[in-house]
Amino acid sequence: MEPQASDGPPKLSIVAPVYNEEDSVGPLHQRLRQVLDRLDQPAEIILVNDGSTDGTEQALDAIAAEDPCVVVVHLRRNFGQSAAMAAGFDQATGEVVVALDADLQNDPADIPLLLGKLDQGYDVVSGWRKDRHDPWLTRRLPSNVANWLISTITGVHLHDYGCSLKAYRREVLADIRLYGDMHRFIPALAYWAGGRITEVPVTHHARQFGKSKYGLSRIFRVILDLITVKFLLSYSTKPIHVFGPWALLAGLSGFAICLGLTIYKFVAHQNIGDRPLLLLGVLLIFVALQFITLGLVAELQARTYYEARGRPIYALRRVVNQPKRG
Repeated sequence: MEPQASDGPPKLSIVAPVYNEEDSVGPLHQRLRQVLDRLDQPAEIILVNDGSTDGTEQALDAIAAEDPCVVVVHLRRNFGQSAAMAAGFDQATGEVVVALDADLQNDPADIPLLLGKLDQGYDVVSGWRKDRHDPWLTRRLPSNVANWLISTITGVHLHDYGCSLKAYRREVLADIRLYGDMHRFIPALAYWAGGRITEVPVTHHARQFGKSKYGLSRIFRVILDLITVKFLLSYSTKPIHVFGPWALLAGLSGFAICLGLTIYKFVAHQNIGDRPLLLLGVLLIFVALQFITLGLVAELQARTYYEARGRPIYALRRVVNQPKRG
């Protein structure tokens, strides 16, 4: 029996970024179809070709020609996994969006498990590859370090930020914009917006086709992105709180040095003009002024961002007995 388009708008959107996975996209589609047939609800499968250079493009087009529930998005070049996911999220129309990798290491059979957790009131359900089938040194070690760093700095404690198999309520994704490699931080960003986050153990298979696109270098990219995420989570509406303490520290230190040298000059009748410590004090005062200026400029930019878009600095979950206006 050939797949047919579901009646009505999709309630579920499945998004899978694809990069040089010509051997795995066919089996992936078959397994997704088996899951969707069991769920028996309107759904769509969005496969995002992230500039593949093998036969992936032709394989995806063939799948879309056979299955009207499949939407294929071809990007002009390889933009990276975050950009591919963002493209898929932008195309998704379902009330719930499930993301997963296309390399068959995530198991589509776990999708109903994630959906069941969403039904319990959560906004984001993250998969946890509790029993991973990856090399320890190049995959699991960097992942463990990254998970510890992200959990510690963001305060959102998950065992496996790197697992792509996640389920989201559509409204949670509406205000999240992905840059760099920010896709792994979606649970932390959703938590910042008031989302309820949980995780469930999921099946993880050994890679059957192709090769991994990640390695030890990923840890350094995670650290750089983590700095951005920490700023967004803690200071996006009050950036001067980042620069202010450093400005006060530098300013008070510079003032104390200059005051001490001034007192020393008049008490000991010594020349202080050629002392390096005086230059340090003046430098610290100028650094303090720069930090304050940066903080004020960042405050203006933050206000411009929120006010120009008409975007509030809070996120509503629901309103009970809301009075009618006008």
